[in-house]
Amino acid sequence: MFEFNQLRCFVAVAEELHFHRAAARLNMTQPPLSRQIQQLEHKLGVMLVLRGSRSVRLTPAGDAFLRDARRMLLMAESAALHARRIALGQAGQVTIGFTAASGYGFLPRLVALLRTRLPEIGLDLREMVSQDQMEALQAGQIDFGLLRPTARRPGILVTRAQQEPLLLALARTHPLATRRAVRIADLAEEPLITYPPVEGRYLHDLVAGLFQVTGIVPPRVQYISQTHSILALVGAGLGIALVPQAAQRLCLAEVVLLPLSGPVVATVDLTFAWRGESENPACLVVLSMLRREWPVLCQDLRGSGPAPG
Repeated sequence: MFEFNQLRCFVAVAEELHFHRAAARLNMTQPPLSRQIQQLEHKLGVMLVLRGSRSVRLTPAGDAFLRDARRMLLMAESAALHARRIALGQAGQVTIGFTAASGYGFLPRLVALLRTRLPEIGLDLREMVSQDQMEALQAGQIDFGLLRPTARRPGILVTRAQQEPLLLALARTHPLATRRAVRIADLAEEPLITYPPVEGRYLHDLVAGLFQVTGIVPPRVQYISQTHSILALVGAGLGIALVPQAAQRLCLAEVVLLPLSGPVVATVDLTFAWRGESENPACLVVLSMLRREWPVLCQDLRGSGPAPG
């Protein structure tokens, strides 16, 4: 098979139609250039160039081959440039895991920032529960995670991305819906719709702890994984729920979200996690950008932690 250097020599001769000028353009002498063209013709089994005493012309085969040769050289140069950009982290792709609730507020801000600051880096977004994100991070299946606090894993670094209060979700027709705030003690007789103890362990334990501290045992508990489904059931009058403040962005007309009052008020953390040692150069570029832009990303988000380091 022919070599790329032979293609470059042929393109130079075809464009200059003069061996001496083509050799000067390639910073070589004429005899080696002639040998390159001859070797290319031998490998192709066709004559590409008609050599006269004073002129050089392309054969019909040479004219057709010129278009393909230019295309192959352009593709090779583009591939080399792309590989260098990938190695430098100037292009490439990162995979981000996220919980459903983080998609209501923090994730869109993060995606918008990445697209603005690093438009050449592609994003692969995967909705996953927190425990699965930790496992995927450790296995190298995702590069970053937006997840609830969970058991730490070796080699995984974590910082708090956002802190928000729990809000009480009520059907708009509920007697308590007209209040400005509601105490946990006022919910003693209310059926509870909440997060499951396995898939939603962090939020489950948070809600259960609030009721336990106040000595309340709901008459009925129904477990639902996703916040939007919880709110839909609340709107249908099947119970009350405690959900992160980010749920306000769902804007369900039949649901009212109210703050909790009293001495025991819970806040919900969202954490940003990444592998301490990544083989993906784009990850280092993203982390470097986030160190600079973390205050911008977290503006208006209460209690955000330190930037990834």
